[in-house]
Amino acid sequence: MNGETRVYSDYERKLKELEVMHGVAKLLSSKTDLKEMLKDILELLSREMGMSRGMITLLLREFHEAQLDIAPGMDDEAIQKIRYGVGEGVTGQVVATGRPMAIPKLDEAPLFLDRTGARKEVDRSRLAFICVPIKHGDDVVGALSVDTVAVEKLDLDDEVKFLGAVADMIARSVEVRREEEEARERLERENLRLRKQLEQVSHPENIVGNSKGMQEVYMLISQVSDTGTTVLITGETGTGKELVASAIHYASPRRNGPFVRVNCAALPETLLENELFGHEKGAFTGASGRYAGRFEAANGGTIFLDEIGDLSLSAQVRLLRILQEKEFERIGGLSPVRVNVRVIAATNRNLEESVLNGQFRVDLFYRLNVFPIHVPPLRERGADIMLLADYFVQKYSGELGKKITRICSPAIDALMSYHWPGNVRELENCIERAVLLSSDGVIHAHNLPPSLQLKSRGVEAVRGGSLEKLVAAYERELIEEALKYTGGNQSQAARQLGTTKRIIQYKVKKYGIDCSWYKEKKPWVSSRAAEEPPD
Repeated sequence: MNGETRVYSDYERKLKELEVMHGVAKLLSSKTDLKEMLKDILELLSREMGMSRGMITLLLREFHEAQLDIAPGMDDEAIQKIRYGVGEGVTGQVVATGRPMAIPKLDEAPLFLDRTGARKEVDRSRLAFICVPIKHGDDVVGALSVDTVAVEKLDLDDEVKFLGAVADMIARSVEVRREEEEARERLERENLRLRKQLEQVSHPENIVGNSKGMQEVYMLISQVSDTGTTVLITGETGTGKELVASAIHYASPRRNGPFVRVNCAALPETLLENELFGHEKGAFTGASGRYAGRFEAANGGTIFLDEIGDLSLSAQVRLLRILQEKEFERIGGLSPVRVNVRVIAATNRNLEESVLNGQFRVDLFYRLNVFPIHVPPLRERGADIMLLADYFVQKYSGELGKKITRICSPAIDALMSYHWPGNVRELENCIERAVLLSSDGVIHAHNLPPSLQLKSRGVEAVRGGSLEKLVAAYERELIEEALKYTGGNQSQAARQLGTTKRIIQYKVKKYGIDCSWYKEKKPWVSSRAAEEPPD
């Protein structure tokens, strides 16, 4: 059907309107993906009512602009670039005033901007344009606009009323989309602010964290990077010692030289010296040619000796010579080999205890411990856990091709309460697993490994309990989620859950929920809560 030429009789139009509104209702009740649902509704209007080039624009009140959100036929990248100042053009005026606008002939409307460029090849004299506000309660949350057939009459009252009715039906879904977009915008701006703040303390790009302990690590990295000083990095397994070593190398004058990694614990003692220092032809059976070891490979750059505490005593002697004299001999060789290598070592052991036990040479310890950097365990970096979790969610969402929008409150509680014996490496593995298991774009507590799944008060109470207790536990979780995303605003939470403030107040008291905790300024809090009077 050609949406730009078909004109219905009054009877046909009213019948079609009823059929289309029924179709809209079915889509609203059956679709779970908000964006796809709204696209389908616009396509239904085009197909059945001849209302083509439909668009849904969101009013991002916090940013004083309207952003195009959904326009079938346009790619997401192009859509994100189209914005209107409040009051700018037809769409901007509709979201500013909350009143619909109808233009019988587009070629006679200088106010119409056509910012999408969708009508460049179309005869505008044959098009009419209708734009109606989308309201959630008394608040304008966006605008719905369509093209239809140009008319000679002075108004489009019937079409405006119909489109307004559709806008009322989709208002709740559009409000949710608006809140999602505002939250995304806030997160992007907050991330940009944090990145700039961390750059002021020489925050390496490959390390995530803003806790006090990590700020001290960044300061030490910035102080030692420009030198050739030997560095000893200590910390538990999985804390990211190799990332610190890499950050030092790539911030140093040696950044264009090689960065050679050696895991001393992974190499058998019989092969370790050969791997580090190389050998000459004929040095042992099977040595058919000269082999350059890792120190030669790192010439002009940095060698990172991970798990340095596992070096044999004989290898420790040779390493000490390199640190002192900057030269070594290959196995089976007679002449010294000079190298220009910076040494960064790391260990999860207490080397001072190893020295006392005779397992590590005291002179080597002091040569390595010129500039120590301690990487704190994750359990001491509480402020960084969610930063790291969000980083890994984005990383594995891209790698696994899954769209993850958020981490739910029970999952956040589990992540924040766990003691993380495996540190950042364990957190990364947990998030990768959770992204893989998520089926609805949200990471839930049950997506996390069993060791992290908390026995919350609600779940603990219903284990082996009745259906009533199970429903109560789920109801409590829904209310807490709503309060979290509305900053503790009970009125907004009630609207989000489709109920009344009085019921929410009753349930909050019943379940002993502390709303004041959610009223603290948190990055996930919706801006709508700040615009409404406090509860």
